[in-house]
Amino acid sequence: MIWRLIACVVFWAGAATAQDFSALARLDVAKSQIRDNGTDLLVDLYLSQPVPYRVFTLDEPRRLVLDFREVDWTGASREGLLNADKASDLRFGPLRPGWSRMVVDLADPMAVTQAGMSVQTQTGTAFLQVALTPVDAARFAENAGAPVDEGWEALAERETATEVPKAENGPLVVAIDPGHGGIDPGAERAGLREADLMLALGIEVAEAINRTGVMRAVLTRDADFFVPLEARMTLARAAGADVFVSLHADALEEGGAQGASIYTLSQEALETASERMAERHERGDLLAGLDLQGQDDRVATVLMDLARLETGPAGERLADAIVIGLRDSGVRMNSKPRRKDKLAVLNAPDFASVLVEIGFLSSDTDRANLSSATTRAPMVAGLVAALRVWADDEAARASLLRQ
Repeated sequence: MIWRLIACVVFWAGAATAQDFSALARLDVAKSQIRDNGTDLLVDLYLSQPVPYRVFTLDEPRRLVLDFREVDWTGASREGLLNADKASDLRFGPLRPGWSRMVVDLADPMAVTQAGMSVQTQTGTAFLQVALTPVDAARFAENAGAPVDEGWEALAERETATEVPKAENGPLVVAIDPGHGGIDPGAERAGLREADLMLALGIEVAEAINRTGVMRAVLTRDADFFVPLEARMTLARAAGADVFVSLHADALEEGGAQGASIYTLSQEALETASERMAERHERGDLLAGLDLQGQDDRVATVLMDLARLETGPAGERLADAIVIGLRDSGVRMNSKPRRKDKLAVLNAPDFASVLVEIGFLSSDTDRANLSSATTRAPMVAGLVAALRVWADDEAARASLLRQ
């Protein structure tokens, strides 16, 4: 395997400058571990993709801190990761919305001598290794403390990110966007919240996508926190997404609406989508692979409109495929399963986007079907099957165009 080094820093103070990537990364728990290496301590973390990180030490008690934007710790455990006498304890989890932290309690004073992340060029997976070596207590105390890093603070405050380069012929990257979250619970009925149900469904869809071996999923959120609509597109773009699927389950005060429906942008919305993007996003966060810094709105809008000539029809074909996939899996469909509307979360010009209204919480039947993993299984199967069919069709279409 060929790995591309994207960071290699050595700080006695233990502070690693932030790397300019932003996405949700899943920890490969089977490969990752914290281990002794002679007199040194090594932290080996294998991630599904690169993310920003920093490393530093703190005193009283002595500990190593790794901050990320951001890591999904699903499946990880202290017992599975910690295999070192030089580390006395381990904990990890969310630090705040969009950020994760790992803390390694140190048995003895140690200093960071190396911290670097490399990327496997064919798969886009990342490997972070942090090495620590013994020092005396005075030296440890002198160098301990969170670093003052203006670059890291600026990254923490902004919602844009540099795109992670995609490997040619790599797996299809699917951004799964569980609607709402945090201060925005979405629809609520009978003690159930749309945000919670869509998160559960989103995680199940992402896991099923990753099991295919030919697609890779990224989540715009993996816990109950709020993500602005513009940031959801930014996260997808940063992960190199080929397609964006937003999951929702509305509720109506009146009427007997039920079943799934799939939305794409209306013609009216398409005509103004590029203008809205230009108004609300930084110039470096409009089109994957293009830095439009210094360009005026007119140039940016024209380029985005050109991109939509391809991604717009692709999104329409994806929506049609999802209708068929869900129906074939036995999912209850709305009487009008294909719809169009002005939906801000579908404004991105550089990847196909759809919104799946998987059901209505105001429907007793839909609500029951959304309430357990067992009854959500047909929804997961239908979505994944549709994505695979659509991806194959798009690949065949592209091959014909090249001939």
